[in-house]
Amino acid sequence: MSTTVPARRVLLKLSGEVFGGGAVGLDPGVVAAVAEEIADAVHEGVQVSIVVGGGNFFRGAELSQSGMDRARADYMGMLGTVMNCLALQDFLEKAGVSTRVQTAITMGQVAEPYIPLRAIRHMEKGRAVIFGAGAGMPYFSTDTVAIQRALETHCGEVLVGKNGVDGVYTADPRVDSSATRIDYLTFDEAIQKDLRVVDSTALALCRDNDLTMRVFGMNAPGNVAGALKGEKIGTIVTSQPRTNEPDQSQRDQDPSQQSKEPA
Repeated sequence: MSTTVPARRVLLKLSGEVFGGGAVGLDPGVVAAVAEEIADAVHEGVQVSIVVGGGNFFRGAELSQSGMDRARADYMGMLGTVMNCLALQDFLEKAGVSTRVQTAITMGQVAEPYIPLRAIRHMEKGRAVIFGAGAGMPYFSTDTVAIQRALETHCGEVLVGKNGVDGVYTADPRVDSSATRIDYLTFDEAIQKDLRVVDSTALALCRDNDLTMRVFGMNAPGNVAGALKGEKIGTIVTSQPRTNEPDQSQRDQDPSQQSKEPA
């Protein structure tokens, strides 16, 4: 009697900085390259959904520091995410992937409303689904939204693409030359050590629902496709400590332990 292996279903979280290539605005070359890698994974049968940030256009928290009402600033940020969604959709379609954008704020001329069961059905049919407009409410980061969307659409893993780093480090390697990469840690460790993987609400949501997260670098060609397909790159963050391994405090004291990839 044959058994069917369930398709791999994952959610990819991309920051707005990815879309801007590190600058304000949109870098078409960068978006096209990311789309090609996503298409590679979709064509191999991976069910892919994506949550995008809008920091290349607007950051609500930063705008509010300049005197703007925080809620209104956050709504501007949500609209920025939709612009990124549409750009990614365009390049995914050009790469041969049927794509749907779903938004938490109704805008029927450019996107579908966010409906979890419809999103699941799209992925089952081989379409990529891009979630925009955050949670549709102020004060919620796209990090937290990514976890919520992954849980509601039954994704097996959340993949967090980072610019400038290839995983989670003990400190910011761009500032502290002694920072070392951590290949495996728990959500509790990330929260307690304030490692800034994603915001603490997102980490707690992953921990409480036993959802695995992988943090990887966007800079190396092929990393996006590799992460989507399940390659062991970057840092894996889980609810449970790695079995038969030293605890995190021992790993901190012995840097050689940090280079081992989990089985």
